Amino acid sequence: MNLKNKETTSGDVLPVVIIGNGPSGICLSYLLSGNTPYLCPDGTHPNPILHSKLSENPHLSLFEQDLEYLCEGVEGRSSNPVAVLFDSLLLPDSDFGLDCASPLIWRYEQERAIPHLVLGKGPPGGAWHAMEGSMLTLSLANWMELPGLKLKDWMRDKRRNVRNDRATPAEIASYYQHYVQEMSLESNFACGTTVTSVQRVAGPSGCSLWRIQGLQWGEEGNSGDGGSERGPDVPFTIHTENVVLATGTHDVPARLGVEGEDLPFVCHSFWELESAISAGRLDQASEPVLVVGAGLTAADAVLATHHLNTPVYHVFRRAVTDPGLIFNQLPKLLYPEYHKVHQMMTQQQYQPSHTNSEGPSSRVLSQGQTSPMCCSYPGYLSFPKHRVIAFKPDGKCVLEGDDGRHTVLQVSMALVLIGSHPNLSFLPNNAHSLGLEPDQPISCRRNPLDVDPYTYESVQEAGLYAMGPLVGENFVRFLKGGALAITSDLTRKRRAATEQSSPENSNYSLNWDLANCTLGS
Repeated sequence: MNLKNKETTSGDVLPVVIIGNGPSGICLSYLLSGNTPYLCPDGTHPNPILHSKLSENPHLSLFEQDLEYLCEGVEGRSSNPVAVLFDSLLLPDSDFGLDCASPLIWRYEQERAIPHLVLGKGPPGGAWHAMEGSMLTLSLANWMELPGLKLKDWMRDKRRNVRNDRATPAEIASYYQHYVQEMSLESNFACGTTVTSVQRVAGPSGCSLWRIQGLQWGEEGNSGDGGSERGPDVPFTIHTENVVLATGTHDVPARLGVEGEDLPFVCHSFWELESAISAGRLDQASEPVLVVGAGLTAADAVLATHHLNTPVYHVFRRAVTDPGLIFNQLPKLLYPEYHKVHQMMTQQQYQPSHTNSEGPSSRVLSQGQTSPMCCSYPGYLSFPKHRVIAFKPDGKCVLEGDDGRHTVLQVSMALVLIGSHPNLSFLPNNAHSLGLEPDQPISCRRNPLDVDPYTYESVQEAGLYAMGPLVGENFVRFLKGGALAITSDLTRKRRAATEQSSPENSNYSLNWDLANCTLGS
């Protein structure tokens, strides 16, 4: 979709603009396009109370039902009640390893469709297109799927043998891109767009609108040597009644904030490790690679480096037995590669000498001094309950243990993989005032956006919604609940507006030039 020539004077006002074209934005687009869930006439839910509630008004779509009433008593692995409800309806009893049929039936009802636009920097699928292609996803394959297209069925069409119930990120990215095509959602997507500003403005008759400004990639042209080159970015301006933030949280890598963090050998993404491996800069003769962090991306870095027989120092602030550590929450049989990393973290810990008991000591360790006597994983050493306090220009890293003692490591490369933050710079004050803790940076884990639990509308800003990681949902299976809550609330608003105005005033004009949004299969 080409947004060229969409000026601020345009009379078109969209009902909804979704910022972010990952699985959150895709799922919401599917629901806003008129795809409507009902209780199937012969469908049953294993939760008898929930089934009884759904049976009270079987003629009503899920969008028209009282979500708060349906959520009562439904429990699951999310703090957002509608996320738990919709997950239970799409994948009943999946937490118990069961593959029960959903009691929902989907009907396409064009009259319910709400015009909308989905803005995204790259192709549909969002950050999944940037993830390493060979690793398995954390979630089961059916947890990654979106309504109306079974992921397992799609995967079987792509490859002969499905080895397990988990897919690679590359497969998931391709699935989401194909989903947009299969569900005929392309006309709602504007790819290659970067939003630079979202502001409230006065609309006609004094009503409040959102003005969204940004840039879209210019159309490709002939470079003169037989190839093609991207044209200059084209500015655009859109006016809308409602904005949905579905950007995810992978935009800005988290930083330690310590001395020397900007030195060339200090990196903040897994892809920089991949680049070093591809360039042949790491091998078994290299100085150790330092991995900082105890999440799954850090674990992937440990596995990739260890596979090269390159020595690895692994530093993290928690104890290996901490129940909050992600490895202590994953089933061992389902995630053997991460269980292996947890074994490494547990079995091969650095044991400092305590010859100096008078305050912090500073000991420089060479590679040979860090190998445990009994070594199941040669070249690996973990530093639990340690933190980095400085990086030095000569490739040294200074650690501090919880006892205050300092240890200095000589490394060839340092990977700081401690999470990331969303880029909400297009909102005033980076949206800090919209979080649960005002004036603090937005964070999926520590400070998500403050939204109504049954509508996902911002508590501070009417007409501004958020979903996915921005409201604390890290798993695709639960972000779909945000799409249900938002669609239900927008449906209610639309119905109320229609009742208060004449039919001709309730129609929206949407005359966009459909181009420059190429979707591959």
